[in-house]
Amino acid sequence: MQIKPLFDRIVVTRSEGESVSPGGILLPDASQEKRQEGTVVSVGTGRATEDGVIVPLELKGGERVLFGKYAGSEVKLDGTTYLVMREDEILAVLD
Repeated sequence: MQIKPLFDRIVVTRSEGESVSPGGILLPDASQEKRQEGTVVSVGTGRATEDGVIVPLELKGGERVLFGKYAGSEVKLDGTTYLVMREDEILAVLD
């Protein structure tokens, strides 16, 4: 099943967290922080202006992005967790 966001929303998969600390200590799942980095899976058609003109999004599928700690809404489909958020919640694109 594929997920297609509407308008100015994007779908992101969160990157996996580190399971070992910098000092070499194994971290249990409960103590790991959720990463604020992910990969764009799909993007919507764009934002509609007051005039009804659709402004296309700048992001594309496959780009690595940074987002805020509380950005987006988590959705689980077919055992995979996705984040659905607006494009303006993206802080940066990673090269």
